[in-house]
Amino acid sequence: MRALVVTAPRRAEVQEVPAPLALPGQLLVDVERVGICGTDVELFTGEMAYIHHGRTHFPLRLGHEWTGRVVAVGSPEDESWIGQRVTGDTMLGCGHCTYCQGGRHHVCPDRFEVGILDGWAAALAEQVLIPTRYAYRIPENVTVTAAALVEPGGNSLRAVRAAAIEPGHRVLVLGSGTIGLLAAQFALAEGAEVHVGGVREGSLELARSLGVRHTWQFDALADGHDNTFDAVIEASSDERMPPLAVQLAKPAGRVVYIGLASTPSRVDTRDLVLKDVSAVGILSASPGLAGAIEGFAGGAVIPDSIVSEVISLEEVPSRLEGARGAAAGPGPKVHVDPRRRFEK
Repeated sequence: MRALVVTAPRRAEVQEVPAPLALPGQLLVDVERVGICGTDVELFTGEMAYIHHGRTHFPLRLGHEWTGRVVAVGSPEDESWIGQRVTGDTMLGCGHCTYCQGGRHHVCPDRFEVGILDGWAAALAEQVLIPTRYAYRIPENVTVTAAALVEPGGNSLRAVRAAAIEPGHRVLVLGSGTIGLLAAQFALAEGAEVHVGGVREGSLELARSLGVRHTWQFDALADGHDNTFDAVIEASSDERMPPLAVQLAKPAGRVVYIGLASTPSRVDTRDLVLKDVSAVGILSASPGLAGAIEGFAGGAVIPDSIVSEVISLEEVPSRLEGARGAAAGPGPKVHVDPRRRFEK
């Protein structure tokens, strides 16, 4: 089958690789759509911390935001999955440790991370394997675009849940990328007054089209808005934003950190203590996947406009380098259809 293989930093190509075979407890999926995210970019460039820590090695098979249809199963009891549109968790815990037994497999020390840590090839390919216990059915009324946004949707939903939003709360989302825009939509669905801060005017305009009435350039938030927001969700890659989030939160408010900067950010814990602010970190979509699917299926969140274009496997390296297609829309997310043939 065809798959995108990253052979070295900034080197990737479509290769013919052996087709996967479903073993007991696994599903074989024909991939319909895959999203490219910032983690994929860091793995492609070689900047990802896991590479420097020796936990991830080239060659790499990327793509952990995906959807497709089950075409084969490894166990007879799983035959009801055949033909189902599914997505899968990125974090595949061992299933036996205290974390897994307690429902926190996303922090299992012996986990696979699909397409991120060594050991589990991901979905930028014509087919992918997923353990049955980590697969999620997607209702047919969910578009293929939305289905491939379930993973970032799960992250965003977890951030909104951690913000403990109540109707009428004033909530600021710092960052107008995929996670930030999805978090804004989930927060709107909770009845919040949502503000979004960002840099790119195109993304802020997209936020407004999604129902966000208040948008800000980052620099405009730095002065005169201290103690303004009941909750702040920090979803940017700007190292200046984590301390600003605390500054902007009301006393006894909440700050949720889900963004990661390429350089360390500094938060003065005295600011947290003296304002009695609760700070929460979000690692994974795992506990939010089912809720994201429910939100998409029920229409509470319609995420499709976040996707700017759908490309072929051959076009992925250019997008990992930061290029955008001539016909790309304003959304921050690029999707890949591995079945699409590249036309020069």
